Amino acid sequence: MEIILLDNVDGLGTVGQTVKVKDGYARNYLLPKKLACKATKKNLNFYRTRIEAEQKKLASAKAGADKQAELLQAVSLTFLRKTRDEESKLFGSVTNADVAEALEQKGFEIDKRRVVLPEPIKKLGEFKALVRLHPEVTAEINIVVQSEEEAEDAG
Repeated sequence: MEIILLDNVDGLGTVGQTVKVKDGYARNYLLPKKLACKATKKNLNFYRTRIEAEQKKLASAKAGADKQAELLQAVSLTFLRKTRDEESKLFGSVTNADVAEALEQKGFEIDKRRVVLPEPIKKLGEFKALVRLHPEVTAEINIVVQSEEEAEDAG
C-alpha cells in the first residue's frame, strides 16, 4: 500500500514522503495512529499544503533545538546508587526516565521517550546518552554513576 507520512517515523521516512509499506503495517499501525494516510490524488492535494506548513514549523523548531542541544552538550549528570559488595553492579539501574527527571531538575523539559540509552545502566562508571530534540538534532550528555558509599566517604 502506498501512503503519505503525516509524521516522522523512525526507519520509514519523514513528513510528506510517499512510501510503500505492507498493507497490515499501514492498516494496523500507521493509519490508526494518524502517522500516515493513503496516497490518493485527493489526499495528495489536501495534505500537500498541510505538510508544507508543518515543514516550515519544523524548520523553526530546528533552530530552537540547535540552541538547546548546545546547552545540553555541557550537561553532566551524576547518579548515586547502592552497589553490591565490592562489585560495581548496581541494585536496580539508571534508565531513560531517571535521566529525563534529572534533566528536568536542571531546567530542561525533556520527555523520557526522547532520551536514548543503548541499554539501562547497571554498573558504576561514565556513560553517554543521546537526547533526540528534533528529527535532525541530537545532543549527547555525560552520565556518571557513583556508589553512595564512595560519595559519603568523599563528602
